[in-house]
Amino acid sequence: MSDKISKGKEGEQLAADFLETKGFEIVARNFRHKRSEIDLIAKKNNWLIFIEVKLRSSDAYGYPEDFVDRKKAKNIIEGAEEYTYRQNWQGPVRYDIVSITDRPGEKKIVHIEDAFY
Repeated sequence: MSDKISKGKEGEQLAADFLETKGFEIVARNFRHKRSEIDLIAKKNNWLIFIEVKLRSSDAYGYPEDFVDRKKAKNIIEGAEEYTYRQNWQGPVRYDIVSITDRPGEKKIVHIEDAFY
């Protein structure tokens, strides 16, 4: 497994653990549909939440969440529409970002709710 993939998996696990401590139930990981990959899908308070996880070792070139551009958001939304269709989900949905800066000896996790739509 490449270093980038293993770091991505590590970031997704950190995000999942963080969200579970906040009362989220992780219901799916790495859902794929066409060009879309959704890192985490969770439920909380009757909401279905699609979560993009961004991990960076530095914020020298911008915060991790800055790397979720319009194209990435559009792909996530398209994947989320397919997931809600397959699950026959009738409730509200939301799109969040979990931003992780992983510096040596320090991990900073920021949860951005309703990051895009």
